[in-house]
Amino acid sequence: MMARRFANLLRRAPWLVYIPQRLLRPFHAHVSIGAVGAVFNAEGQLLLVEHLFHPLTPWGLPGGGMNRGETPDQTVRRELLEETGLQVDVLQPLIVAKSVILPHHLDIGYLCRLSAPDQPIRLSRELLAYRWVAPHEALPPLSPFHTEVVRRALAALAILD
Repeated sequence: MMARRFANLLRRAPWLVYIPQRLLRPFHAHVSIGAVGAVFNAEGQLLLVEHLFHPLTPWGLPGGGMNRGETPDQTVRRELLEETGLQVDVLQPLIVAKSVILPHHLDIGYLCRLSAPDQPIRLSRELLAYRWVAPHEALPPLSPFHTEVVRRALAALAILD
């Protein structure tokens, strides 16, 4: 009965919900989010890039950190455009994982495809090289998260075909 009255009060004055949220916000965890894309071209090849700032596993998937006001899929599109000059379609999320390195960070992996074939690649200063890899080719060592994104992307593609 009391909960129903409280719910009715909040429906008449929904702004009341924001007061405790604002007061408690400093005590909540602040989380950063990164998003990467497993990008496939029309031939079914996967895009790998060599990262300047990833010394232990330099080869991996393109992506980066989410900006304020962005959704994770917008982050993937923006990061791919900034890092490679490629425009992609984000098909589906593949995995969300807590970072093993950063304590308050989530990583999201997406399955992507090129929006248009034959787009030229223009690498940003963050990247040293790129290559398209066929699914049956041996991959260079990737981080565990990138390895899992690739595994799930290949499984998703097998289901989609």
